[in-house]
Amino acid sequence: MPATLPAPKHGYRVASYNIRKCLGIDRRRLPERTLRVIVATGAAVVVLQESDRRLGVRPAALTPDLIAAGSDYRPLPVATSGVSLGWHGNAILVRSEVEMLDVHRIELPGLEPRGAVAADLSINGHALRIVAVHLGLRSADRLHQLRRISDWLATRPRAPTLIMGDFNEWSPTAPFPPLHPEFDVLAPGPSYHARFRLAPLDRIAHCNLLHVTACGVLDQGDAARASDHLPIWADVRAAH
Repeated sequence: MPATLPAPKHGYRVASYNIRKCLGIDRRRLPERTLRVIVATGAAVVVLQESDRRLGVRPAALTPDLIAAGSDYRPLPVATSGVSLGWHGNAILVRSEVEMLDVHRIELPGLEPRGAVAADLSINGHALRIVAVHLGLRSADRLHQLRRISDWLATRPRAPTLIMGDFNEWSPTAPFPPLHPEFDVLAPGPSYHARFRLAPLDRIAHCNLLHVTACGVLDQGDAARASDHLPIWADVRAAH
């Protein structure tokens, strides 16, 4: 089990993790192990992808009861069913110091059914808007999806904003033009595959109201086998 990452000296930490329905690269489905990895990030806010099973009513792979019993996280109410943790597999977990002000669902275009979830939060008095995404496999779909998110953000009051998740982009230098110039997109490291470290599929985009002081990939202990993705994290503070 990985030790919890040291807390940031200033600001707060966020993380993103494609948990692959809690199925590890050892072919074992162990939700408790997945939760240990989430806790080890030390993040105040964690966005998840593939948090629900794909078939039937899409029951949660990582249940709220297990989260409550094994951590101080709570899931935000983004699901539209009584059995799912997320929406289109996207979920947001927050710790006790985080206050939820509002949640949103954003329908995304593309060949596959996709959707993003967003939350307006307050972390120890600091405003933060999080948009959690799992973008499409096709490049054209990803660009249309990011344009939809950018257009949605333009309808909202301006706030410190992060767009985080599995961007499904293999190139470390992809420009993501729908997000520029408002956002800088960071690739903390090759987060996929957990065993072979092939590509930085998981990204963090931050607006110019926020400054990322550190970021990285958690690749030790349980994190190395709990999913085919590794979790990414970033320490964030208000820009001055």
